[in-house]
Amino acid sequence: MTTKGRRPARRSILLDGVSGADTAPAMPDEVRPATREETLPVALAALVLGFIALLVCIQHGYLLLYGDAVAHLGIARRILDSRNPGLVQLGGVWLPLPHLLMVPFVQKMQWWQSGLAGAWPSLASYILSVVGLYRLARRVMTPRWAFAATAFYALNPNLLYLSTTAMTEPLFLAIVIWLVLLTMECVAAIHAAKHTAVARRLIGIAVLILAAVFTRYDGWILGAAVWCLLTWQLARNRAVWRRVAPSFVLFTLLTVAGPLSWLAYNQHVFHDPLDFLRGPYSAAAIDKRTTPPGAGHYPGWHSPVWALILYMRTAQVDAAAWEIGFGVMALAIGGLVLAIRSRTELGSLLLWVPLPFYVYSIAYGSVPIFIPQLRPHSYYNSRYGMEMLPVLAVFMMLAMMWIQRRWDTSRPLLTRLLHPIVLFLIVVDSAAMIYRVPLVLKEGMVNSVTRIAFEQNLGRILQSFPAGVPILMYNSDHVGALQDAGIPLRQTVNEGDYDSWKAALAAPAQHAAYVVAIAGDAVSKAVAQHPEGLTELTVLCTSGQPCARIYQSNLFSSSAPRQP
Repeated sequence: MTTKGRRPARRSILLDGVSGADTAPAMPDEVRPATREETLPVALAALVLGFIALLVCIQHGYLLLYGDAVAHLGIARRILDSRNPGLVQLGGVWLPLPHLLMVPFVQKMQWWQSGLAGAWPSLASYILSVVGLYRLARRVMTPRWAFAATAFYALNPNLLYLSTTAMTEPLFLAIVIWLVLLTMECVAAIHAAKHTAVARRLIGIAVLILAAVFTRYDGWILGAAVWCLLTWQLARNRAVWRRVAPSFVLFTLLTVAGPLSWLAYNQHVFHDPLDFLRGPYSAAAIDKRTTPPGAGHYPGWHSPVWALILYMRTAQVDAAAWEIGFGVMALAIGGLVLAIRSRTELGSLLLWVPLPFYVYSIAYGSVPIFIPQLRPHSYYNSRYGMEMLPVLAVFMMLAMMWIQRRWDTSRPLLTRLLHPIVLFLIVVDSAAMIYRVPLVLKEGMVNSVTRIAFEQNLGRILQSFPAGVPILMYNSDHVGALQDAGIPLRQTVNEGDYDSWKAALAAPAQHAAYVVAIAGDAVSKAVAQHPEGLTELTVLCTSGQPCARIYQSNLFSSSAPRQP
């Protein structure tokens, strides 16, 4: 027999014959797709964990630590609460799906102010991602190790914290996990020549690709990778391809439609299809504005090797306490090698897509990451490492399953104890991360101190204004002040109002009863050029934040063009 003829036997060393598991009688310790009976307890456990995390974070006031979370809530709110409502309020940099999902919740003033409006979609995403990860793991490992992989993922304190916020990571992780799972199922259906199942999966995958594309830009690369994999698999099975050709065409059209529609939106609204890449709010523009004059570039800039080290270290610290992350990463890489050698389901390799994406983004995309373990020993974008959590969980446990099977005859006692020891270490690791304060939460705490103080003080000033009076204010940077004060966004003349915004900047005193000018923003520059008719009421300066000058108009009551 040739080498090619013996390869399926090699696969069985790790997987014990995954092929045909769906038709063979179910065994308690076999590798096969998960049943509903298995999945339900996982979903209930995720629900309980998620709500406990939410209650803890509400009690400690953690929901709005991230400025980006406040901004996401502000974007969702202004879609309906604005002088110029509609999808145009989505902006052109952050992708729209997270904001659209928050719209039904953020219109409730109390939920907007508390941050709960963003917590509900993230909590649902957390539950879906935990369930999806268990189902994905069951396709490549036995129940006990699938449970261990799921526990490692679900008990991660960084993930639990993010699942209580308006950040986009929980939603994206849920989409990624289910996208990879459906891709694995589709590949299996192609190999089994199940035409109907392939056609259904292709449509479901296309919908998830659209969701990924409209959530984070890494979704664009993941969607392209999924399309390439499925096209390759179908090309090797022409009979199946011919039967599912209409579904494949629709799948292709939907895959392409996502990026093209976002480019068209940017062209229509901002007159540049790549505004998100090179506009004033792009990563490159922000990096240029925030880098002090004469300062060198951030670590990893134009250095793929250093970018790789930085991102992998960030993923480790996000995933585990102390230096345990090195072991986690080593086991995951070992699991990757085993999966490739044993021909584990190819779709599972898609979980590794974030690694090259972020290495490139750090090196050439103006996306810095700062963690205290590496220079400059600060906190910035540490949450990006969380996208490696699913791959670390799955492939680490693949390696552990292989180790257990290698010890099966030579070390029977260790074989029996290995799984409970791993579960115990997962619990200890999670407890240690909580004790030391998880990295992502720590970043939010460190970077929010001065911003929250500034916005709370400004919010108190805004609350002192007469109810309903128009306020001219640049909202993108400190919408949290309006959020804290409970002032509807439609009460402000802001950068989302376009024509009225330009008119207000040309004559501030004529278009608003009060003007909030924060040093360096567009309103501050407009007041410097057109101070007539304005009386300065107070100056608010908070350490670490630009000063805000508050003005009252002496002209508005007689000549202002009031808008609803």
